[in-house]
Formats: sequence, structure tokens, C-alpha cells
Amino acid sequence: MTIAEASARIHTRELTCAALVDGCLEKIEELNPKLNAFITVTASSARERARELDRELSSGRDRGPLHGIPIAHKDLVHTRGVRTTSGSLLFRNFVPEKNAPVVDRLEEAGAVLVGKTGLHELAYGITSENPHFGIIRNPHDPERVPGGSSGGSGVAIAAGMALLATGTDTGGSIRIPASFCGIAGIKATYGLVDTAGIQPLGLSLDHCGPMASTVPDNAIALEVMAGRSYTLPPGADLSGLRVGLPANFFFEEVAPEVVEAVRAAAKRAEALGASIHSVETPDIEALNAAARIILLAEASALHRSHLTRRELFGSDVFALLNQGLMVAGADYVDAQRVRRCITAEFRKLFRAVDCIFAPSTATVAPRIGEREILMNGRMADVRLATTRVARGINALGLPALAMPCGKNAAGLPIGLQIIADAYREDVLFRTGAALESR
Repeated sequence: MTIAEASARIHTRELTCAALVDGCLEKIEELNPKLNAFITVTASSARERARELDRELSSGRDRGPLHGIPIAHKDLVHTRGVRTTSGSLLFRNFVPEKNAPVVDRLEEAGAVLVGKTGLHELAYGITSENPHFGIIRNPHDPERVPGGSSGGSGVAIAAGMALLATGTDTGGSIRIPASFCGIAGIKATYGLVDTAGIQPLGLSLDHCGPMASTVPDNAIALEVMAGRSYTLPPGADLSGLRVGLPANFFFEEVAPEVVEAVRAAAKRAEALGASIHSVETPDIEALNAAARIILLAEASALHRSHLTRRELFGSDVFALLNQGLMVAGADYVDAQRVRRCITAEFRKLFRAVDCIFAPSTATVAPRIGEREILMNGRMADVRLATTRVARGINALGLPALAMPCGKNAAGLPIGLQIIADAYREDVLFRTGAALESR
């Protein structure tokens, strides 16, 4: 059930908030032992809150389309009185005294917290194989990863354990699990969603956004999270939309079935009235290198004081944090310079097109424990291959929507990434919703 469908049924009294929340909690009880999407489940308070929202609606108070909608927060988003671990032993007993502002916004809009979702340790990874809180498993194939770092949020939506979830994205952490789990998620423009009260990783790269089963559901959620209005036009007409299809980088070192699915999505957009333009994107290899240096330095700066306590870290995260300590100041400054130059080049590109179609990930979900995957006849590092088409967009601060665009022969989801100019989330929602409706 989508947010839009559930909201309509709640507002016509065909469905109560309590029944909707109970349904999600039952799914959590049934599936979480196998999939491990949640670190903490807030069943008692969720049921109490749902009953209160039913009483409000009966008395005439309507909080809007999220009234009574079950939500899961990634477990680095501060929630008052509810443990917030960040998937780390450093914070395993941390209970915030107040909500993150984005949580307050969503609660005021009527969302009901059903629990806190698991993640890659400290949000610093793309598999969600967490050594402290357990491996999170993909509902399409439990022997495969769900992506990360917002893996638990992706699984919660894909498995019907919540209708809405929050995610964070520093180098692809919303778009990767959306792609691997077959759902929709948006990394909004940098700064559009307040990240106060959310455990940081890379302060100049961190984004927060919603994850849900459809593009319109993401629009409903982002309206609340960002305090902006996104009105989706009726129907599936994309007349006048200029879609850029990269001639370089984004379709290189990408699995053939992913290339085929993304190009097929472009053909669908063209059938709906969009014009397709071959474009040369700026130097993404250089941008990725800069983004990686920036993240290594910023993450290590945040956690430097903890690195004497080796026993509190998983091996992969500990290695990355130590690697960041070796980034020279001059290299960090140069990376920021590259970032500014390429950002300016992208601004020019978006004068010629309204959005860019690219893969969300270069491949479908890898198997749990895989560190290398076969990519076009040669072995590739899972982390680098998975973040390759996502990482640079964080350095640009541009909005990017991930949504399903097909499946491979084994039935695993393939993700389309649609990128737009800053603060043009409306373009992403219009385009994605039209593709979904076809």
C-alpha cells in the first residue's frame, strides 16, 4: 500500500490509523527476525500514537496526508527518548533528549514512528553488513545485501514494514538501497532538508531525504521535511522536458542489463513527450576522486578522538577512518577546488537539459560477503563499483531521485537515477511519477 492510498482510506474512514500501524508492526514481527531491518521497534508508543490520531481525526483535526502513516527513522536520526545507535558501539546506549528538527516536522504532520532502522556502521559503507547489530538482508534475495548505508530503511519499505522511512546520503546512501531494494528515494538538494540532530559523516556532503514505495509518496514526504510544495501534474505527459543521456562515464563500467534498463526508461520518457539529448558530462572521475578525499578527511575529523578505541569499530570503517587521517591539508583544499569547478560546469549543462538519466548503481545487489564482483569481464571492488555513479552527485549538492526501472534475469531490481539542477526536485518528481504511471 502506498502513502497516497493509505491516506485516502484513512480520510474516508475505510481504514483506521491503528489498523494501519498494527499491520506494519505485524510485518515487522514476522519479517525482522530474517531481514534484520530494525534495531529498535517502538510498538507500544506507535499503537498509542495511532489511537490518538484516530481520535483527532474523529474530532475534526486533520494533519494532512501523513496523518497516521507509519514511519521508520534511520538509526542516526535523533528521536527523543528512543535509543539512537548510528549502527555503532560508540553510541549503543545513546538516548537523545530531543528530536531532530526533521522528526518534529514529520511528527507534527501525523507520521507514527514504528522503529529505528539499521545501517552500515556510522553510515560509512554501502552493504549494511553491520558487525555490531547484524547483517541486514535484501527482501528480494536474503543472501544479498540491501545496499547502504540506509539499508534498513530500504528493506523496511520494500518489505511493507513501514510506508515511509528517512535515509541519509553522503555518497549514495539513499540511492543505493533504493536501487537494490526496488523502491524510490530522493537525495534532495544539499541543505534543503535540515540535518541538525542527525549524526554526521561528511559535513559538506551529508544529505537527508525520504524513502518510499513510489515517487509521489516521496513528494508527499519531502513537502513536510523541506517545507516546500510539490504539485504533481495529472497524467503522464512529459512534453517539453529535455532529458540528458550521458555519452560518457555513466554507462561505462556498468552491467549490460543496467545499461539496457536505463536506456529503456529514456525511451519511455521520449514516448511520453520528452526530448532526449546526448550530453557530455563534466569530468566525473575527477569529481569522484575529490569527493572521496573530502569524505575521508571530514569523517576522520569527526571521529578522530575515538580512534584509540579500536575494539569499538568494525574493520572496514576503522580502516577508512585511519586512511582519512593521512589526507594532507593541501589535498583537501585541492579537492574542494575541483568540486567548485565541476559544479560550475554542471550549472552550464543544466541550461541545455532539465534532467539527466543515469543508473542508480552500476549493478544489481551483490551477495553478502562479496568484496569483488565480475563487471564486464573483469573483477571490480564492490564499494567502488557501487558508489561510482552516485558519489559525485553529493559533492555537487544536486538533487537526485532513485527509482526502479526494471529487473534482471534473476528478478533483482535495477535502479534509474534522475539528476536535476539545484532546487529542481519538482522536475524529478514530475519525471519519475510519469514513468511510474506508464
